[in-house]
Amino acid sequence: MIRRSTAARGLAIAAVLSVGLAACSTTSGGGEGEGSSDPLKIGTLLPLTGNLAYLGPPEVAGVGQAVDDINAAGGVLGNDVVVENADSGDGDNLQVSTNSVSELLGKDVNAIIGAASSTVTLNVVDSVTEAGVIQVSPANTSTTLSGYDPLFARTAPPDTVQGQALGSLMLDDGHQKVAFLTMQDDYATGLRDNVQKAVEAGGGEVVYGATGDGTEFGQAETNFSNVVADALAAKPDAIAIFAFVETKAVIAELITQDWDFAGKTYLCDGNTADYSADFDPGTLEGVKGTIPGADAPEEFKQRLNDWYVAENDEELSDYAYAAESYDAAILVALAAVRGEGTDGQTIADNIRAVSGSEEGATEVSTFEEGVAALEAGDEIAYQGVSGIGPLNEDNDPSSAFIGVYEYDGDNKNIWTKVVEGSVAG
Repeated sequence: MIRRSTAARGLAIAAVLSVGLAACSTTSGGGEGEGSSDPLKIGTLLPLTGNLAYLGPPEVAGVGQAVDDINAAGGVLGNDVVVENADSGDGDNLQVSTNSVSELLGKDVNAIIGAASSTVTLNVVDSVTEAGVIQVSPANTSTTLSGYDPLFARTAPPDTVQGQALGSLMLDDGHQKVAFLTMQDDYATGLRDNVQKAVEAGGGEVVYGATGDGTEFGQAETNFSNVVADALAAKPDAIAIFAFVETKAVIAELITQDWDFAGKTYLCDGNTADYSADFDPGTLEGVKGTIPGADAPEEFKQRLNDWYVAENDEELSDYAYAAESYDAAILVALAAVRGEGTDGQTIADNIRAVSGSEEGATEVSTFEEGVAALEAGDEIAYQGVSGIGPLNEDNDPSSAFIGVYEYDGDNKNIWTKVVEGSVAG
């Protein structure tokens, strides 16, 4: 179920947490562990190159800042956490992620945070889990990954939540005949399917690009003249684009064919990015997009930016999935503390519990608070900056926010409100 909210960020986060704590619970793991006591080694599999490279910096910063916070609080089981970074690439060149996972496993990582692309994760997740390593994605939303393996979890909600939010947003804006321009990719088609369900459930109609129509375009496609012409011929009153970097070429073709963007064009988390350097001012003004996650507090963003500047001598321009990356690392570390072991299986056995799945859990908002509560014999519910609820039986967030963004006159995506959704489980 989706509930709309325009409350301030702090109130919104408090609201979703109270909802999340009522979600399904189970006993997982237990405080007594027999796993490895070696230093926790976290590998990152995040996009440093490829179509999603704009997501790499905020995700890398999220993990990096989390590990710094963990180590400043004494580390995990008396040892500093070690980070090994690797490039996930994207779905156009899966060999990048295959090679990176081999490299990370060769370095004996206990957990891998990533990938950003669901297609990339589906390429490597079996290799990761079969090695006994837990994989936690901060950005995967494909419903295919719900309950995929006990050693796979995520801090981003499945596309059922974003699909409801985006479909409802289009309906709320008064649109009844919508067209979908969709890349052929598990992420894009899955999200499209869920948006279509929401649109049709609300009495709307998909006039182009519906599930099963065979209108999807290939990844890295550059010529969209026929695709756009066919979509516009169906006379939609709104268009949603489900793609990555291909979105720039789609927008350019929509401009050529005189599409009126304002209030009639919708993007998703794969392409709701800053286009200020790509199009003339005002081109995308009034366009809306959705990205899972509440808008993170400014203080948190500043910390991440400072971290990234110190490490890379450049500032962050985007914060998509930064909070989810931070929370993924904190949950991994707290799970190791609860299970008293740093091996992947121990972390997997305890990650739901530290996320708040146990009844009567003590709410904590930092790694340090979590360790103190665990050492006092309490169960904990980590209340992270991303605002997700406890992990459910599929290792998906039981509740989450979807941020709604609107483009200004400079073609920059500006956070406007959040939509709260819950996930069955």
